Amino acid sequence: MNPTIELLKSHRSIRKFTDQPIDPALLEELIVAGQAASSGNNVQAYTVIRIDDPELRAQIQPLAGNQPYITSCAEFLVFCADMKRNTEATARAGAEPVMGMMEQLLVASIDTALMAQNFAVAAESVGLGVCYIGGIRNNPAAVTELLKLPQHVYPVFGMCVGYPDQNSEVKPRLPVAAVLQTNVYDDSRDVELVGQYDDAMRAYYLARTGGNKESTWSEELKPMFAGKLRPHMKDFLFKQGFEAK
Repeated sequence: MNPTIELLKSHRSIRKFTDQPIDPALLEELIVAGQAASSGNNVQAYTVIRIDDPELRAQIQPLAGNQPYITSCAEFLVFCADMKRNTEATARAGAEPVMGMMEQLLVASIDTALMAQNFAVAAESVGLGVCYIGGIRNNPAAVTELLKLPQHVYPVFGMCVGYPDQNSEVKPRLPVAAVLQTNVYDDSRDVELVGQYDDAMRAYYLARTGGNKESTWSEELKPMFAGKLRPHMKDFLFKQGFEAK
């Protein structure tokens, strides 16, 4: 199989890292690789904040789910959707930017995710491990204040990066038949296919925890869909200038 495909299929979240630092030149190369990702109309609507201040990391950790690897990883990055830089360039070019459009929020968020995933794959290709930290949106206003983010910029997620000190198994994914469809949306097999996946995830959790956790994909979805998840995000984004008109 093509080594790039094998690399992509071998992705795992790494939550335990060695003390080995990452060469600054390598980190910069990984950022350049991230920048090579596709970007809507080439707006490149993102900024990456590298957090190398231990005290700042210690302040962010409890705001982002209190995940200990935020302070123990070699590098902690915060990927931000950024519509400030490009709209200011538009103004300097002689146009009056229209702000607060839903499409701008979508483009900035998608650009940031594409850039981060390019970065992640590049990092894994040289033996590093990564873990996305969506918990950065638990308290986005506090994180924004700590990082001094201006209007039209918001923190999308963090990422722990470092040399792995664990060899975790690859988590199963939904069957291809569930996500690859032809011509039209067809959910006629969803119950069957999700059932198969739940069985695979039950076996995965039992194996990973030595029999201490029995759960399924459907069960693990409950926190996201059985209640309101981060209801503060709408007001926060509005205050940051993403009115989503």
